[in-house]
This record gives sequence, structure tokens and C-alpha cells, in this order.
Amino acid sequence: MLSLRNTLAFAATVGALVLTQSPARAAVPPQHAVIVCQTASFYANYNSSTGPTGLLRTLAYGDKVGHTPGAHPVYNGWAATFDYGPNDWGYVRYECIGGYDSW
Repeated sequence: MLSLRNTLAFAATVGALVLTQSPARAAVPPQHAVIVCQTASFYANYNSSTGPTGLLRTLAYGDKVGHTPGAHPVYNGWAATFDYGPNDWGYVRYECIGGYDSW
């Protein structure tokens, strides 16, 4: 059983580790890309049991978006994507994202 002193020392160590992590490591900025499908539905959320939910809008061919392969999640073909138009996150079909670093 841990004493109060050991518990406080452990909590202080964990707190110090948390404070030393850089916020830049916590979030990866989205890589510039474009929509390569004629249209792509852009949803607010993704639910693992029912799929995408909360249609926000339809994106058109050439719309500027952001997604970093390997860093931002893709669930059953739905990729976490940043729409640079109104500056918000959502989900779009992964195959509709392309033209990385084209702008």
C-alpha cells in the first residue's frame, strides 16, 4: 500500500511529465489537399456502429481541405478532414481526398 508521501510524489512526477509535453506534438496540422471527386459529402461525426452522422454540406471538386495520412484517423473509408472554407473538422470519403501539397 502506498503511503501519502509516496502517492504525492507519484502525482507530482506524473504532473511534471504532462506539463513537459509540447502542444505541437499533441496535434498534427492537416496536410494541404483538395477534393478530387465531383462532390463529396462532409459529415460532422463518425459513429463506428452507424457510420457518418450530421451532414454539414457537400464539397465540390477542387475544394481545399486538409488530411494527413497516417496521423489523422480513417474509419471504414471515412477520413477525418479539415475544410479550409469555413475552417472546421468533419469526415469525408478517403478516396475523395487527393492532390496533396498542390496549394
